[in-house]
Amino acid sequence: MAGLPSEEAQAARGQRVTVLDIGYVRLVDWMGDDLSVTNAARASYMKETTAFRAADERLIAFLASNGHHSPFRHATVSLEIKAPIMIARQWFKYRVGAAHTPDSAEFLGIEMPADFAEALGWRGQGDDGGDGSGDLLHARNEASRRYVTLPPEFYIPGLPTTPAWRSRPENSKQGSGGPVDDVTAAEATTRLQSLIVQGLEHYDWALASGICAEQARLFLPAYGLHTVWRWTASVQAISHFLTQRLNEDAQGEIQAYAHAVRTLVTPLFPNALKALISVDG
Repeated sequence: MAGLPSEEAQAARGQRVTVLDIGYVRLVDWMGDDLSVTNAARASYMKETTAFRAADERLIAFLASNGHHSPFRHATVSLEIKAPIMIARQWFKYRVGAAHTPDSAEFLGIEMPADFAEALGWRGQGDDGGDGSGDLLHARNEASRRYVTLPPEFYIPGLPTTPAWRSRPENSKQGSGGPVDDVTAAEATTRLQSLIVQGLEHYDWALASGICAEQARLFLPAYGLHTVWRWTASVQAISHFLTQRLNEDAQGEIQAYAHAVRTLVTPLFPNALKALISVDG
């Protein structure tokens, strides 16, 4: 199976999976299918096929297991995500499967290997590296509170619709352990809700007083504030994200988003995603 039949594909476009309480992952669009991956691999021999066969499934497994990743970059997915900023900032570091390698350095006219690291170093904000030399094969665009006054919405653990407050791990500097006791959890929820109420009051006052939106947002508690962005990435990039964030050691909240991504993307590229995740995992 190469991917969804055309009628199912049309129905899939726009499909949305709710995450946590008010977050979501929505399938915006995609390019290609499993057959696109194998035909990209066959380009070396100036060949292509029009139907996905058992030989294509074996070829995908061979490509993945032997580290031939470039064909997987000819298939892409565009997703819209609504998530707390603490999740968004974890997510934004995922550039593998679209990041530069010697072949794309050659495309950019950068000599290898002497000035490779320096020339492709991250020097700006945004996916162009700030000067056009950044990651040209990966895209992220986020809603900006400089331009639109989005209604502030916040993630609050401990509610009936959200995960419980978790304890510190015993043997790690990051991550979490089991749930905290009920008294501590209730107090944490109350304190966070109080902070949000105060922040919203200050934010509304700033806007009503004529302060610009890009500064008024400083009054909003940041890490739990929801943001919305679009992420377009190759199947290889998505498989790397899933491999790491479906891991049991990943933060619980981003695991939930990774499950939503897998739910939406797997029907589009069933063989490619399975092969890549099995190798990386």
